[in-house]
Amino acid sequence: MIPFLKRIFLQDKFILSIIFINAIIIYLQVKGFENPIINSLDVLCTCIFIVEMLVKLAELGWRGYWKDGWNKLDGILVFLSIPSLVAFFIPNNMASLSVLLVLRVLRVLRIFRMLHFFPNFAKVIKGFQVALKESYAILLSFLVIIVVFGLLNCSLFKEADPEHFETPLRSIYSVFQICTVEGWYEIPNTISTYYGHAPLLAELVRLYFCLLLIFGGIIGMSFINSIFVDAMVADNNDELLEKINQLQKSIDELKKQ
Repeated sequence: MIPFLKRIFLQDKFILSIIFINAIIIYLQVKGFENPIINSLDVLCTCIFIVEMLVKLAELGWRGYWKDGWNKLDGILVFLSIPSLVAFFIPNNMASLSVLLVLRVLRVLRIFRMLHFFPNFAKVIKGFQVALKESYAILLSFLVIIVVFGLLNCSLFKEADPEHFETPLRSIYSVFQICTVEGWYEIPNTISTYYGHAPLLAELVRLYFCLLLIFGGIIGMSFINSIFVDAMVADNNDELLEKINQLQKSIDELKKQ
C-alpha cells in the first residue's frame, strides 16, 4: 500500500491537477455557488492534501519534510485547511464553530501551492531576494521621501483638501498615489479650486504637484524599477560572465600551446 501511495501522492502531475480542481472549487464557493457536491469535493481535496503530507512525512521524516521551504508552505496550508474540514462534519448551529467558519476563508491560500510547479520559479524567487537586498536602501529612501512630503502636504493642504490631506496617514497615502500616477490631476485641481480667489497661488499649487509627479512618480519610480530589474537579472549576467571568462581562459591556454 505504501509504494502505491508513493506513486500517486509523490507525483507532481497528480497533485497539480488536484490543486487546479480545488482552485476551481474555491472560485465557485467564493462566487456563492456552494452546494453539497461542491463542498464534498472541497473536503475531498483537503483529505488528499492531508494524505500527501502524511506520505511525505513517512518518506522524508519530520525534519526532512520541514527542512524544505515548499513543504513548509504545503504543511501550513494543510493546517489552515483543517477548520473547513471540521466545519463540514460538525453541524453549523454549534456556537463553538463560529470561529472555525470564519477561518474557512483561509482555504483560498491553497492556490499558492500552484507556484511550486511553475518552471524556474525558485530561480525567480532567488532573483527577487537578491534584487530586494541590493535595492532596499533605495526603497527605504523613497519611502522616507514619501513620508516627508506627506507630512508637508498635510500641513499645507489639510484645510484645502481634507479628503486627501486631513491626517498624516491619509496625506502619505495621497503622495504615494500621486507618485504612482493614479488620478494625480484630481488632487491639485481640488486644491486650486479652493484657492480660486488667488489665481497665482492656484497656479503655484499646480506647478508644485507637477514637479512632485515628475520627480517622485516618473523619474523616481522609473529609477527604482530600473535598479530592481537590473538586480534581478544580475545573477544571470554573473553566470554568463563566468562562462565568458572560462572560455577566454581556454582560448589563452590554446594560444600558449
